Amino acid sequence: MSLFLHKSNFILRRIYPEFLWRLDDPQPTIYLTFDDGPIPDITEFVLEQLDKYAAQATFFCIGDNVRKHIDIYYKVIEAGHAIGNHTYNHLNGWKTGDDTYLENVSKAQRELRVETSLFRPPYGRIRRSQALDLLDTYSIVMWDVLSGDFDPSLPPETCLRKTIQYTEPGSIVVFHDSVKAWPNMRYALPRMLAHFAKRGFEFRAVPQLIYA
Repeated sequence: MSLFLHKSNFILRRIYPEFLWRLDDPQPTIYLTFDDGPIPDITEFVLEQLDKYAAQATFFCIGDNVRKHIDIYYKVIEAGHAIGNHTYNHLNGWKTGDDTYLENVSKAQRELRVETSLFRPPYGRIRRSQALDLLDTYSIVMWDVLSGDFDPSLPPETCLRKTIQYTEPGSIVVFHDSVKAWPNMRYALPRMLAHFAKRGFEFRAVPQLIYA
């Protein structure tokens, strides 16, 4: 049984109005995001699927995975996708001291080797004190729709159905290019892309320098 919200509710948005949850867009546009990569084969699969629909996305990369798989990382950049910071070691901000957390973000930024103003806290968990410091430099990008691909108890069909059900124009949608999410993501992502492409949606990256 899944223990997370597929759709971010108004309570979260009111508690953290300074975070970016969705984007107002008059056009039928979806903002796909991918967390935790780059990972060989898995990230490359994502790139292949996106290319089929001329889709642009935002990849929130873990610094240590960039270090280990720099060739895959450069494929993401060369394909024209946006890059976001996801810390160096996928730290949970609620369980990490501020100085350690902020230094980990800085370490990841150095590893990314490109400028980005986009940051997503792993697990969506960040202390307000950490956020206040980071908001001087980054847009803290949360999500409107969480696919749940990371949950091994969630059948792939349910992952797809819930993602389609809650996605609407302007939604920021989270998938993961990770080993854990692979069984669900490889099923849901191609079908989700096909579903919305047939309905005239475009897929774009979260713009840089957008502050909520």
